[in-house]
Amino acid sequence: MAEKSRILIIGGTGYIGKHIVEASVKAGHETFALVRDSTMSDPIKAKLLHNFRTMGVNLVLGDLYDYKSLVKVIKLVDVVISAVSHTQAADQVNIISAIKEAGNVKRFFPSEFGNDVDRVHAIEPAKSVFAVKAQIRRTIEAEGIPYTYVSTNSFAGYFVPSFVQPGATGPPREKVIILGDGNKKAVFNKEEDIGTYTIRAVDDPRTLNKILYIRPPNNIYTFNEVVALWEMKIGKTLQKIYVLEDELLKDIEGFSRVRDTQRRTKAWNVM
Repeated sequence: MAEKSRILIIGGTGYIGKHIVEASVKAGHETFALVRDSTMSDPIKAKLLHNFRTMGVNLVLGDLYDYKSLVKVIKLVDVVISAVSHTQAADQVNIISAIKEAGNVKRFFPSEFGNDVDRVHAIEPAKSVFAVKAQIRRTIEAEGIPYTYVSTNSFAGYFVPSFVQPGATGPPREKVIILGDGNKKAVFNKEEDIGTYTIRAVDDPRTLNKILYIRPPNNIYTFNEVVALWEMKIGKTLQKIYVLEDELLKDIEGFSRVRDTQRRTKAWNVM
């Protein structure tokens, strides 16, 4: 049996990153997690870091913006998995440069774990986020770095518990807002499964320089079907409020205008 790859996870204490770290350890990989100094001293993250240590994760002090620390830790591993947030997506060029300099990495997984950014048709603000991720793909390919892109679509643990209801902290009990007609299909994947399949792809030659789509047939539902399952569980029919596409687009455009105005006002106040 071939030796398992040594794996570095950047952003391993984040929402999806922690599941990838745990899956890596469980699969028997020597696992490294790049951890910022501020994270080390964060009381909220303390329990998670303790669990990592207990599992045998190698916690390496470093930073996405500390190039020397990046190169140093990358030289210790075979595979690099980025799980940084979308606000740091563009800064993954630092990882790409460090991988290029280190010269030993056999696979890089950039931070995606959502829609296939080359095949999605979005509006702002998501459009700009997807464009940044697509540009990271082009940079990886231009640099000749071996890669795997992981497309998972929807995080079940993020979207399902509240049914994406504005301001909700739990599932609806009286009424539910449904965007569009509710008949478009979506893929809902458990975060633990996303971590597991990502790690399984690490040493799989079939996923080299490919897009890995995590789409179990039993995880594909329309929003109406999800609501129907919930109604069956609670034994109650919910009031359904449909927000059609044109109305939704107007709401998003209005929100974007308000947000841009707030940003400009804040900038003028700072000047």
